[in-house]
Formats: sequence, structure tokens, C-alpha cells
Amino acid sequence: MTQLVRTRGAVAPLRRARLIDAPAILPAVADLVAMLRPEEPLHCLRPAAIEAAARDFVQGFPGETLYAVKCNPEPAVLRALWRGGVRHFDCASAAEVALVRTMFPEAGIHFMHPVKARGAIREAWGAQGVRDFVLDSAEELAKILAETGGAGAAEGLGLGLGLGLVVRLALPKGEAALDLSGKFGAAPEEAAALLRAARPHAARLGLSFHVGSQCADPLAWGRAIALAGRVARAAGVAVDVLDVGGGFPAAYPGLEAPPPLGAFFAEIEDAAEEAGLGHCTLWAEPGRALVAGGASVVVQVQARRGDALYVNDGVYGALSDAAPRMGFRFPCRLIRPDGTAPAVAQRDFALFGPTCDSADVMPGPWPLPADVAEGDWIEIGQLGAYGTALRTAFNGFDRAGLAEVRDATMLGGDAGSDADDALAA
Repeated sequence: MTQLVRTRGAVAPLRRARLIDAPAILPAVADLVAMLRPEEPLHCLRPAAIEAAARDFVQGFPGETLYAVKCNPEPAVLRALWRGGVRHFDCASAAEVALVRTMFPEAGIHFMHPVKARGAIREAWGAQGVRDFVLDSAEELAKILAETGGAGAAEGLGLGLGLGLVVRLALPKGEAALDLSGKFGAAPEEAAALLRAARPHAARLGLSFHVGSQCADPLAWGRAIALAGRVARAAGVAVDVLDVGGGFPAAYPGLEAPPPLGAFFAEIEDAAEEAGLGHCTLWAEPGRALVAGGASVVVQVQARRGDALYVNDGVYGALSDAAPRMGFRFPCRLIRPDGTAPAVAQRDFALFGPTCDSADVMPGPWPLPADVAEGDWIEIGQLGAYGTALRTAFNGFDRAGLAEVRDATMLGGDAGSDADDALAA
């Protein structure tokens, strides 16, 4: 069983990309907890769920699907996405570029961070064969041209692609759970000027935007595409690519179920036609929608004080989005492998993480059996998006186990008999 579980420090996924073949038959979460009785957090990846979500998105989206690597760069996750048909990756750093290129030499890699180090541009262009770069300022355009040699339509590393330049358009503040309008993006007039300036140097010229993370309104994409159409017309140059960004939502407890992906795809396709951009190749940068359901973390209760449970993971680990800043709620369940039946009645609990910081709190509420006690385990689901990626080594709480499991997602599907065995209810 030990070969099924790897131990990872917080930054290990980007420092080490060892390709470990998964066993033919994956264990269930319940089996792992019963055998290992883990005293450190145990991350449980569900490759089948990730593969299925990727396949649905790739087959439904009317363009190219670029997985946002920052959402979860774990190699096992990337392999599942590849099996699901993802062939393009949205990378934001030289380390992400190197990871993807190491794992998938033929992948399309797109450097979509609007502000990049010069060395990162040189490394991506010269050593890793990256040909597409995003920008939102004249200074960034000049930097890209200088570090790629103003390559224009030159061939690159046998990939047969010239330089792609994508202008990031700023959007007004929206209604997404995490608004992204303040940090990146050029105002419409500036974006039009950047398109004109970039056109002579680009084998592919694109226009991109991001409506914000966890956006449940398909019309948000329609409004953004309408603005992109106005910018393209004002620029007066041919635009080849329309990148509609990420933000596609996942399901979480306490939130209204998001519309089906088809509603977003239909709105995007119709809006592109209406905006005069129907000729463009469409790109999307999903992250959360592909991997949110594909991982959980098993934590152990170290102490109980009334309605507060002290557990061995927290906001500096996998539960950053459960902190008051974001306030996401996640599905949870008690795991008591010794077979002791829990109380039928449930109570709402708050969780405290393992660090000495009083801000390491996840208020929830977390509905669990009323008799949950020190030594019990709790599985927390829907953590495939950012749950592992945002982990830190703060206060020395750095280590966690990592395993691939056969359980289905904890929301939106039948967890199966193996998962049911883990429930003490």
C-alpha cells in the first residue's frame, strides 16, 4: 500500500514531475484511512472524475481548451486531463511551462500571464517552444518582441508556429465569486491600440478577457464578447483568436447549482457571431470546472472544544478557500474506520487549522455527526481546484500524503459502495 501514497511538500509538484503509473485498481478512500490511519492530511485524487470532466468540456466547447495549470499542477491531475483530451495548457510561469513540456512534449503551451520576467520569456520561447504570449501594455509588447527577437511568423523549434500575441482586455467589475477586474487588462481604447501595434509582429493576433472566477452567469461572457467586438472594430485590424478566459463554475454546497456547460458554450458561440468575431478561433482557459470535483482531503480531528474542531489542515494548507475571505463551503463526511456508529443527529461545526495563527479558521458551517471526537477523520471534497496549489509551508505544517482513489466525486454523483463503506452513518 505504501507505493500508492506519496508524500509531498507544499511546493513539490512544481519541483518534481516524476511520472508514476497508477495501479490498475485504485483503492477507495475508506480503505486508505483504515489501513494508514493518517496523522497528516491525505489528498485523494479522483482521476476518473477529472478525465470525464475534461472530456465533457473538450467535446462541448467550440474551440480549443487550455487548462489553467495554476489551478492544480499535480502531475497525476495533468495526466488525467490529457487522457480526457486536453492538448493545450495555459501556463503563468516558467516552472509551469517546464512541467507541462516535460510531461507532454507535443502539448500546446500558451504563456498567459500579462506581466512576465524577461528570463521567463526567453526560456519559454527559446528552450520550451512556447509561441503564444499575452500582454496588456505597450511595455509588455516591447519586452516580448525584444526577448523573442521580434520573431513574427518565424518557424520555431520544429513546431511550425510563429509568434502569437494576445491582448488582455480589462472588464468592468462583475458578479463572479472572485472578481479579477483590478489587476490585469487594458482599457478598451488602449487594447485597440495594442492590437494595432501587435498586428505587424504576430502570426496570430488574439484578444482575451476573464470574467472572474466561479462565474455562474453565461451572459457575463456575452457582455464581455460584445465589448471585445467593439474593441476589434475600433482597432481596424484582423483578429485571429478570441480567448474567453476561465471562470467556468463548479458546484459547491450552499450555492445555487450552476447552469450546464452547454449554456455557457452556446452563449459564447452566439455572442461571437453577433460581435463580428465568429471567424475567430475560440480559446477557453478552464480550471475549476475541470478539476474541482477531482480531489478531496482527509483531515484528522486533533481536539474538540464545543462546536469547534481542531484539525490537521487549514487555510495555509488545502482549505484556503474555506477561510472567511472567500467563504466557500465544501461537502464533508465523517470517516470512522473502527466501525463505531456515529450519532444520527448532526451539528454545525467550525474548523480550526493546525497553525498558531488565530486567522487559521474555516467557519463553515461543517455539518457532521454530533458526537465527532478527537481521533476521527473527516473527508472534505471539491478541493481539486486550488486545494493543493495554494498550500504553504507556514509554521512547518508542510507535509501531506497524496493518493489516487477510485471514489466518485462528493457532489454531483453517486459515491459508490466503496465510499459508502467509509461513512459511519
